Amino acid sequence: MKIYDVTFPISAETPIYEGDPQVEIKIAGSIENGDAANVSHICCGVHTATHVDAPVHFINGKRKVHELELEKLVGDCKVIELDESVLAIEPEHLENLEDGGRVLFKTRNSAFWNEPEKGFRKDFTYITPEAARLLVDKNILLVGIDYLSIEKFDSVDFAAHIALLEKEIVILEGLDLREVPPGDYELICLPLKYIGGAGDGAPARTILRSR
Repeated sequence: MKIYDVTFPISAETPIYEGDPQVEIKIAGSIENGDAANVSHICCGVHTATHVDAPVHFINGKRKVHELELEKLVGDCKVIELDESVLAIEPEHLENLEDGGRVLFKTRNSAFWNEPEKGFRKDFTYITPEAARLLVDKNILLVGIDYLSIEKFDSVDFAAHIALLEKEIVILEGLDLREVPPGDYELICLPLKYIGGAGDGAPARTILRSR
């Protein structure tokens, strides 16, 4: 059994979705400076690096991140690799996808993680609303992608997000799938559990275990 860590690390160099809070990591206590222990301080938006979107992210009154069912976050998962020419994931790319379970899309986006110093990319491959609705029809529990959003960058209605979240399908964004071959895996995705704020999302340590 091989374990893949598909979590992109949070650091000052991590690309941030345009408009989101920047990452700040600093030392709050230091043994070298005479403190009893080393203590770090981290400040970032909840949609930083590898993270989940809870339904309340786009729909008021829906489930918050601490209320997500663990049964959706852990279990059988399929990684689908798409050709580098695919700029938008359409229904035609889902024709062979079985009903139920969890699906992660490995796209041209994965290469973006090789150059984080270039900052946020707006030209990422995304899921169209039509494909999102088909995922709903297929009773998918969780949908993941290898960049910071499933939605086209300049979307004004966020139709793909809403199609999934109104059915309480978990969205997992910011995956690092560079080393992961397509195929079947066990997904273990554990978002930070916190109370407060809007509860709209959380960074998530995420791994895949080969079958």
